[in-house]
Amino acid sequence: MSNQKKNYRKGGFTFKQFFVAHDQCAMKVGTDGVLLGAWAPIGHVQFALDIGSGSGLVALMLAQRQQNAQIDAVELDVQAAQQAQCNFVESPWAKRLHIINQDIIHYSQHSPTQYDLIVSNPPYFEPAVACRDEQRDQARYTSALTHDVLLECAQRCLTENGLFCLVLPYEVGEKVQAMAESRGWFTALRVNVSDKPTTPFHRMLLGLRLVNSHTQVSNLALKAQSGEYTEDFRALIQPFYLKY
Repeated sequence: MSNQKKNYRKGGFTFKQFFVAHDQCAMKVGTDGVLLGAWAPIGHVQFALDIGSGSGLVALMLAQRQQNAQIDAVELDVQAAQQAQCNFVESPWAKRLHIINQDIIHYSQHSPTQYDLIVSNPPYFEPAVACRDEQRDQARYTSALTHDVLLECAQRCLTENGLFCLVLPYEVGEKVQAMAESRGWFTALRVNVSDKPTTPFHRMLLGLRLVNSHTQVSNLALKAQSGEYTEDFRALIQPFYLKY
């Protein structure tokens, strides 16, 4: 996203109310995380969980949006967890953010908390080709944490009326939605994301519940044909991006 370039400083990304250092993380600040953090419904949430938090970006965005929420962030990679902790401590919401350096499978089996909202920007590439390094491989590929296992973990930790929100590549999102519904989940929210109104959908924001829900479906184009951000996308990023 070229308009973000001035937000970068060495080793991280500057938002309006916080800074995200990400030089120790395999996956950097990007559009997927920003979309999830800005979109996930958090209006009346008391307890939220970010699965695979990385640098802590999504957790920080949720903390900014809901001043009363306690937010736990689970991250397996030691370096990323340490960096997320530093980002949390340096933010205005340090007392409400808690990093857990643990496998989500283990954590979900022993979690003392049930969450009103769970979010995840999960791995999605199949392990067909080796990555440049093990850390990036772990962050990107589904070999360690498949989507069906992710759904099982979320189900253990979610309150009865809670919401599980994910951001996924569009085709992967369709498969995950079908998989979830076959396992007893219900689709409450689905946003089909495209780069422009005339281009194919390339991302999906998905909101799942464990209770029967009416499905709300909408489309979001990030840019107009002119190349400028659309009003809908600007409304999401305005509280965070320096330019807006």
